[in-house]
Amino acid sequence: MPPTNLLQRIGIKYPIFQAPMAGTATPAMAAAVSNAGGLGAIGIGAATASKAREMIQHTKKLTDKPFNVNVFVHEEPQPDAARDAAWIEFLRPEFAKFGGAPPTSLQTVFRSFATSPDVLDVLLAEKPPVVSFHFGLPPADAIKALKAYGAILLATATNLDEARKLEAAGVDAIVAQGIEAGGHRGMFDPTVPDDELGMFTLTRVLVRNVSIPVIAAGGIMDGAGIRAVLDIGAAAAQMGTAFVPCPESDADEGYIKAITGPQAYHTRLVDVVSGRPARSLATRWTEIAAAPHTPAASYPNTYDIGKQLHALATSKGDASYGAYWSGQGAPLVRPMPAAKLVETLVTELEAAKTA
Repeated sequence: MPPTNLLQRIGIKYPIFQAPMAGTATPAMAAAVSNAGGLGAIGIGAATASKAREMIQHTKKLTDKPFNVNVFVHEEPQPDAARDAAWIEFLRPEFAKFGGAPPTSLQTVFRSFATSPDVLDVLLAEKPPVVSFHFGLPPADAIKALKAYGAILLATATNLDEARKLEAAGVDAIVAQGIEAGGHRGMFDPTVPDDELGMFTLTRVLVRNVSIPVIAAGGIMDGAGIRAVLDIGAAAAQMGTAFVPCPESDADEGYIKAITGPQAYHTRLVDVVSGRPARSLATRWTEIAAAPHTPAASYPNTYDIGKQLHALATSKGDASYGAYWSGQGAPLVRPMPAAKLVETLVTELEAAKTA
């Protein structure tokens, strides 16, 4: 499929995909982007089936254009009480700073789509036009069921091996996630060494070695960046960090302040917030990651204690424990409504064509 045909098949005008950003992207953001001619997205990876249905229905009320619904397909954590206890004890002094105590155990705060038939039932009932996978692939029967109603399937790859598995499984297009990207690395197996390929290199490697369209993701912040990835063969650009400070975002005050201030110039890959590598703004969590420590608990159980610590610290006026996922392009953010950002990106893209 030629790259341009992907946009036609989805039914969108511009090669601008808003990243799903679970916990930050909202139905209002997704609808604004889709109504402006791009592909808006919501992330339901951390949502219950009922919440996922609510989010999808809300998005439908705001737009009649195509949008993307993203799910997490991670391995379910194996019970490891000793590891969990060690991580809890390691973080006890952080809780003590604010007069609190950590939980006595860690909970699995959300399940994988691979083991959530109720979420699949929601997708089959609501029939979102695009469904995307992060952290791997669901069972073949789930892919078959989604494709049966006409869903266009996207999935994240961080290397060629993952991309080839996606292609073989029948995915329609691959999101090439470079090391620059904010949020969680989409690697299938976090225990395998990460080659940490940059977005441009990864995109070119995939364009030359797979037969399905490639969507570039990581560090793209303006129309010139979109033009650059189209020129190397990408079908579109996926952008997340650029949309974080939009008013439709669900980012909290601390997040917005951090990403629009000096912290934006400093991002780090850490696994101590959630249990899987993710790129964050420099925060107290990145300091913890840089110091000698016991191994973090498994994903997503580590998120349980991370969210509790952030809530406690925020209640005491300290916003430095937030999971402020941001890509390396964070210093280039431009706070404005999502639709205006799409309009601006399109204008810049057109200008880059004639430059």
